[in-house]
Amino acid sequence: MNGELFESLPITLIFVGIALLMLLFCEIGFQFGRHAFARKDRDVPGPLGSMVGGLLGMLAFVLAFTFSIASSQHEVRRGNVLEEANVIGTAYLRADLLDESSERIVKDLLKSYVDIRLDAANGGDINEALRESLVIHRQLWDAVSTAAIAHPSPLTSLMVQATNDLIDMHEKRVTGALRSRIPASIWVALAAITALAMIALGTQVGYSGKRRLIAVIPLLLAFAVLVTLVVDLNRPQSGLIKVSQQAMVDLRNGMDGDKPGN
Repeated sequence: MNGELFESLPITLIFVGIALLMLLFCEIGFQFGRHAFARKDRDVPGPLGSMVGGLLGMLAFVLAFTFSIASSQHEVRRGNVLEEANVIGTAYLRADLLDESSERIVKDLLKSYVDIRLDAANGGDINEALRESLVIHRQLWDAVSTAAIAHPSPLTSLMVQATNDLIDMHEKRVTGALRSRIPASIWVALAAITALAMIALGTQVGYSGKRRLIAVIPLLLAFAVLVTLVVDLNRPQSGLIKVSQQAMVDLRNGMDGDKPGN
């Protein structure tokens, strides 16, 4: 439930939330540094500067690592779309190897199947799309297996194989889109290092006695943009960065151009 709520939030709201949280932690560090400055001398402790640099470097490293994971998962999803379009297209062509009545049933089911996939990718109800996809799998298998049993031949076996590939591809795409996400432990580590880095940065600024917002805010916004980008890549169903469905769109357009009896 919490995951669904998080995914429903607009990416701009997530960016603002991340930026405000980073600013909050920085302010906490600033207040701590300012109070320490009021009690002690004006010199910033030597180890503090090194600690801030080290934490910012560590934060940059973890961000780069997390971005690499999100980016590679995004590429996998793009490849899965193209592969599924090819698998469905192959099944659609091989439907010509069945008898005429089975051919029309299979082709109509495949058209509906592509429509369901496109609707889900464009923001439709993903759970409903999964249920409808499984129903079509069953209907496809019933139609193809019935035709293969009635007219067993190497040609119908090709259609059986194409149907198996389509069903297997469904699980592969669902895994890539819904289950292959950045692990929660990495998000926790990223959040902890971000908080520590911002507190340390704020403490260093507090020792100077001035907030220096002109220098701090651009740095906070830059890190917030990077974190938001990673979050966006990790949400394939929403956000600004989406996997192109052009291969499936082209496939569906090709199906519309297919005439009965072809």
